[in-house]
Amino acid sequence: MPQKFQNYIDGLWCDSSDMGTFENRNPANWNDLIGTFPLSTSQDVDRAANSAANAFKKWRLLPAPARGEICRKAGEIMLLRKDEIAAIMTREMGKPLAETKGDVQEGIDTAFYCGTEGRRLFGINTPSELPNKMNLSFRVPIGVCGLITPWNFPMAIPTWNIFPGLVAGNTFVFKPAEDTPHTANILVEILIEAGVPQGVLNIVHGAGTTVGAAIVEHPLVQAVSFTGSTKTGKTVAEQCGTRAKHVCLEMGGKNAQIVMPDADMELALHGVLWGAFGTTGQRCTATSRLILHEAIYDSFIDKLKSQVATLKIGDGSIGGNQVGPIINEKQRRNIERYVKIGIDEGANCIIGGSIPKGADLENGWFFEPTIFTDVTPNMTIAQEEIFGPVLSVIKCTSLEEAIEISNGVIYGLSSSIYTRDINAAMVAVRDIEAGITYVNAPTIGAEAHMPFGGVKATGNGHREGGWTVFDFYTEWKSVYIDFSGHLQRAQIDN
Repeated sequence: MPQKFQNYIDGLWCDSSDMGTFENRNPANWNDLIGTFPLSTSQDVDRAANSAANAFKKWRLLPAPARGEICRKAGEIMLLRKDEIAAIMTREMGKPLAETKGDVQEGIDTAFYCGTEGRRLFGINTPSELPNKMNLSFRVPIGVCGLITPWNFPMAIPTWNIFPGLVAGNTFVFKPAEDTPHTANILVEILIEAGVPQGVLNIVHGAGTTVGAAIVEHPLVQAVSFTGSTKTGKTVAEQCGTRAKHVCLEMGGKNAQIVMPDADMELALHGVLWGAFGTTGQRCTATSRLILHEAIYDSFIDKLKSQVATLKIGDGSIGGNQVGPIINEKQRRNIERYVKIGIDEGANCIIGGSIPKGADLENGWFFEPTIFTDVTPNMTIAQEEIFGPVLSVIKCTSLEEAIEISNGVIYGLSSSIYTRDINAAMVAVRDIEAGITYVNAPTIGAEAHMPFGGVKATGNGHREGGWTVFDFYTEWKSVYIDFSGHLQRAQIDN
């Protein structure tokens, strides 16, 4: 019998209210059934939200350093269980063990970072315009927060939100992606062991259309953080807007790496290989466009094609495999659809574009690393997020044109330029429309103590990661203390 997993609501592990379940399977071997998880209902979300609201009354009064200490302890437990968690993650979402270990490490880094931020929730104090009066400001928690996370970073992204949110004094109703529920349960187990009290953290599994929608709509949920597609994110924003809720959106990307003629070509080659095909291209920051100066276009493509041909496709739990499976059949069909569109629109598929053959691959959702050349900036494959191992190569004639091409999409998450010219690098940093720009590094590689997020259709102005995430998970309270002993009227008596 497959292992049966449960929700965690109000301090208890429990089934869905109607006993419904869904399966969690290994995308590298669809015959491998990991277990069943609750297919929850809006009733389960209601219980979790009420639990979180009741727990908030006491949790917010626990000193922030004490809340931070619980997160630090969680990081210590994660460190001890790092290899185990990585193996669980690779089994349920497919990326190679080296990458899932990195995913866990990001959670560990975030735990330690946020643990110290419990002693640094700084306010801003300014002089008053009136005598014998003091002006202060403080960060205060929001209340119950809803968290809806994707499958591609099932440890990193939840920790980016849960740890700072807890340190700030909030409580949570957490819905992980249906493709990676096991890793999410492990995170909850770790936080319970670290000392998170009953009701402070609740996990409710299930479909986005049911559980996700119920979280967004619930009157006790005061803030929602969503990571996923731009289409769904816009719906979340609309629903939160009509209810006057805080909302943090982290959505799509169509990230470009620019390579100029003076760049270190080997470094740029390694960068695009990692950026385009790491996590099988299933990152919001993945390099999906490569913008090459015409002077190095042909030679760079020749080297890139030969390197891509050596990438080993297979089960991420087996050493030496570099490109794991697509997350599920639906997403692989979507990638196949985009490859057909690229060919139909006149792009040249120089490698890949198909489902790979092999007895060890036939039960998984694998897809070949794919490169298109002769791509123009307005082609569908150069404009829309594919979320797979598909790279579109575009030719440019100057730095200015490269930046114009990079900016010519609705998204603005990550970007990259390879050049030895400091002036060119600084122009790119200034002019590229993105929340993140790398110089002489690929479009992937964010660090836990830096702001993470994008502009345009990628986000709504908030940032995860670093100190800036606390701007989302706290409210500001201004306090005026008048010790003059008589009425003073601001803007009138000054």
